[in-house]
Amino acid sequence: MRIAGKRLRLWYKRRLRRILRLLPHQTRRVMMRPRFAPFGCLLVFLAAGCRPSEPARTDWPSYLGDDGRTHYSGLDQITPENAHTLEVAWTYKTGDLWDPRFSQIQTNPLIVDSVLYGATPKIGVFALEAHTGRELWRFDPATAYHEPGGGDMALALGACRGLAYWADGADRRLLFAVGSRLFAVDAATGKPAASFGWNGSVSLHEGLGRDATGLFITATTPGAVYKDLLILGARVSEGADAAPGHIRAYDIRTGKIAWVFHTIPQPGEEGYDTWPKEAYKTAGGANSWAGMSVDKERGIVYAPTGSASFDFWGGNRAGANLYANALLALDAATGKRLWHFQTVHHDLWDRDLPAPPTLVRVKHGLFGTDAVAQITKSGFVFLFDRETGAPLFPIEERPTPRSELPDEAPWPTQPFPTKPAPFARQRFGPEDANDLDPAWRRVVTDSLARLRSEGQFTPIGERGTIIFPGFDGGGEWGGAAADPEGILYVNANEMPWVAALKRTQVAPLSGASLGQQTYGAFCASCHGDDRKGGAQSTYPSLLDLHRRLDQEEVREIVERGRGFMPSFRRLTEPQKEALLAFLYGDQESVDEGALKEALSKQDPETIPYQFMGYHRFVSPEGYPAVKPPWGTLSAIDLNTGAYKWRIPLGEAPELARRGIRRTGLENYGGPIVTAGGVLFIAATRDEMLRAFDKRNGRLLWQAKLPAGGYATPATYSVGGRQYVVIACGGGKMGTPSGDYYVAFALPKQ
Repeated sequence: MRIAGKRLRLWYKRRLRRILRLLPHQTRRVMMRPRFAPFGCLLVFLAAGCRPSEPARTDWPSYLGDDGRTHYSGLDQITPENAHTLEVAWTYKTGDLWDPRFSQIQTNPLIVDSVLYGATPKIGVFALEAHTGRELWRFDPATAYHEPGGGDMALALGACRGLAYWADGADRRLLFAVGSRLFAVDAATGKPAASFGWNGSVSLHEGLGRDATGLFITATTPGAVYKDLLILGARVSEGADAAPGHIRAYDIRTGKIAWVFHTIPQPGEEGYDTWPKEAYKTAGGANSWAGMSVDKERGIVYAPTGSASFDFWGGNRAGANLYANALLALDAATGKRLWHFQTVHHDLWDRDLPAPPTLVRVKHGLFGTDAVAQITKSGFVFLFDRETGAPLFPIEERPTPRSELPDEAPWPTQPFPTKPAPFARQRFGPEDANDLDPAWRRVVTDSLARLRSEGQFTPIGERGTIIFPGFDGGGEWGGAAADPEGILYVNANEMPWVAALKRTQVAPLSGASLGQQTYGAFCASCHGDDRKGGAQSTYPSLLDLHRRLDQEEVREIVERGRGFMPSFRRLTEPQKEALLAFLYGDQESVDEGALKEALSKQDPETIPYQFMGYHRFVSPEGYPAVKPPWGTLSAIDLNTGAYKWRIPLGEAPELARRGIRRTGLENYGGPIVTAGGVLFIAATRDEMLRAFDKRNGRLLWQAKLPAGGYATPATYSVGGRQYVVIACGGGKMGTPSGDYYVAFALPKQ
């Protein structure tokens, strides 16, 4: 009763303040006094029934639409009745693909005052007229940054999922990361903001509490803006050499760090005892790479974090490992922890929280509740009270399988929300094998019999383990959309993956050369033990490397990174030379002293297992080994926890021609939803942008894109005309790369 009374008082005060903003200052002061409480109550309840509607916002000024990352727009020109008439309004080609197979654009663009801001495959930033697609300016960080010696720039070509926008009068800035630097540029001109750091940028290696020189660190997702602060997470290595994933707030005017939250706690901080003693000095990961949401009225930033490194073995980090795999609620002004919830204890599966949490209002309690919803790779939705962190649906700690490795101690239980039900299947058994062809089913069930498949949170061992949903979800970085009615719209992958660990022998006793060992320790997890990469992988085959790149080019990629490959500049010179010799089939030539030095620095001394790579479990023809659907789109009522609808998302054209329809497909990128009642999403391998009726999931319209739209769309209005724009970068799942932005609108009247 005491808690309920406190919540009621907080609700009343917030509502009364909103109403009194319309009154003169002296009147507001009087009405907030206790003796006038009855009159205040009357105002609150009268206003609840006659709240004036706000005009629909015509811009898309923040990543995923707004600070709450709702993916929602109040625009209503496009409706279920007219969506079928959508047509291309303009196309913009960036002209800077860096690879025709692996280059990507994952950007959710911003639209402010009729100007669209986006990023190219090489993470050049540009501004366009939002109604024509005409370029206004472009900023190239590779030519803008001229620190002598290159500093720690390492301009790795990877993903830029969006930009952060800040304005104070005429001072308007865009903030984004390229490689290991955070940039600020003038939104009007595209020129570096002179007052920000050094020549408009600062190093992301600073402020981590220990020397991070040479360690891989970047930020693929934009930070959250709160007043004059940019609150930023980071992407770090997944291996034993990972930098710590501390959350930092930067002064947007100067680039100076205002506060730091230690995601790997230090002595005296809560959570320190969930790690081995002094782990903060060497442990890495626990990073907030997926983006954050902000409740500006309450001054709270909500930050989801990823796993601790190394991802798949935790024998050297016994404990629950706070604040890895947690949703953190922090005071946005100071970085002080307000509350947290850990969604995975002692993660051994790379179950990062994959997307920014979504701020929603739901019908829980007498007056409703401002809530925060967090999706997971496992297909769960966790729903919490924004202020207290109290779960709005019960969460159970359930026993999970034990490890087969003698030196691993998984946490005995994991949290499972009781509502909503998971939006992706949770277990893969023989009855779930792909049966579109009897021959496929036999191959899949034979393979499955040799693998360990015990459902969620089965630890990875030396025999293959099924990860289902796979490493890419369930939910992924595209995130979920939510409308004002409390309905959550989320797309999911249903692709099983196979993972395994191999105990590493510390050479020279193993008989493997230094080059083989270096490849196995640092490269095999992505490119495969056989160096073949994968047909649907982001990681290319290295078997024909000599035909595509010379050794100096490969050395530069190893040292600086490229695409989704981090920098490995920490390797010793003998390791680099041996690795190149191994990749090019040359005779290794390393003296004995150099060999001993290199071996003393290799990961096997601390990590006794090598991860055997990211392998999708597929049928002989390359389709997921599980029965369709392989990708879904769901509408979940967060007021009740029940599903309104669930449909397959996408279909394989070659199977459709054989009469096999509605299979769903793997998908990357999220949905948006509008007041007009239409949900837009691309994301699928069939390279379509689709519009659905948000009420029932009925397909209203679809259009073929020039390349896969593996990004979240945006919608906005200029001159009374509503547009929907999508970045078409391709480059995933074996589809060709592109460098387009395409905007659609209804025909001009």
